[in-house]
Amino acid sequence: MNIVEESKDSELWRLAKKRAVFQKHLRTYIIMNVFFWIIWYFTSPEYYGGLPWPGWAMLGWGIGLLFNYFDAYHGSMDNAAEREYQKLKKEKNG
Repeated sequence: MNIVEESKDSELWRLAKKRAVFQKHLRTYIIMNVFFWIIWYFTSPEYYGGLPWPGWAMLGWGIGLLFNYFDAYHGSMDNAAEREYQKLKKEKNG
């Protein structure tokens, strides 16, 4: 751990890093999927219906990106366990 990280709140720093990683993944997802659709457009002279192959890439990668989003912006399971613990502790004490 370097000096900059030591002076910061460790939980907020961890959350900030998760959000920065998510934002990087989102940019990569958008750029690559635009690239996939351009390739598909120029290499598929006739389209016979169904889901074009870039749609499958978007779907699979998008599911992973969705999990990454929820982890970065809506807390991880560690936070959920901590909240549940605090709730049980509060019920027990009063």
